Amino acid sequence: MIIYGIGNCDTCKKALKWLSQEGIQHHFHDLRKDGFDQETAKAWLSKIDADILINKRGTTYRNLENSQKEILESGDQSPLLAELPTLMKRPIFKLADDYLVGFKDDQKARIADYAKTKL
Repeated sequence: MIIYGIGNCDTCKKALKWLSQEGIQHHFHDLRKDGFDQETAKAWLSKIDADILINKRGTTYRNLENSQKEILESGDQSPLLAELPTLMKRPIFKLADDYLVGFKDDQKARIADYAKTKL
């Protein structure tokens, strides 16, 4: 299991702590430090609905210029996501070929179920 996020994100920290406490093996990929490119963004957008992936309530989104917001609404979002990975909700969990975005009870349950199948 790979967890994508930002190292100083509180939700990512909570998720990593929970995974460790549950004994679930994982690898953390820091989108800033370890890199994130346009090709990966395109691949994610083919599997994750943009409305789920893009965080329109965050500071990064609020600070965008109107032209950038228009691109997110109707254009190719991948270059902007690669440039500004904090535009994405996080953490993002890669479970085999499936992706989960966020860290709420629904995601925890699916992660726990996934981990049981890997034991």
